[in-house]
Amino acid sequence: MKVTKLVSTCDIKDCPTIYATDRGTFLVQGETPTDHGLQIPAHEALVEIPMELIQKAIRDNLI
Repeated sequence: MKVTKLVSTCDIKDCPTIYATDRGTFLVQGETPTDHGLQIPAHEALVEIPMELIQKAIRDNLI
C-alpha cells in the first residue's frame, strides 16, 4: 500500500494525521479512546482526532 500524508496538526510523528492510500481510502492517526462504551469488532479500531484536523483538510481541499 502506498501512503501519502495529507494533513497533520504538527510536524512531528505523534500527532493526529490524515493519510491517503493508493487504494482510494484514508488512514487516520490519532489517540485510541477507551471510554467510549462502544462494542467494536476485534478487527476494527477507533481513533480520536481533533475537529481542527478535519477542518484544515477541508479548507486546504485535501478531502
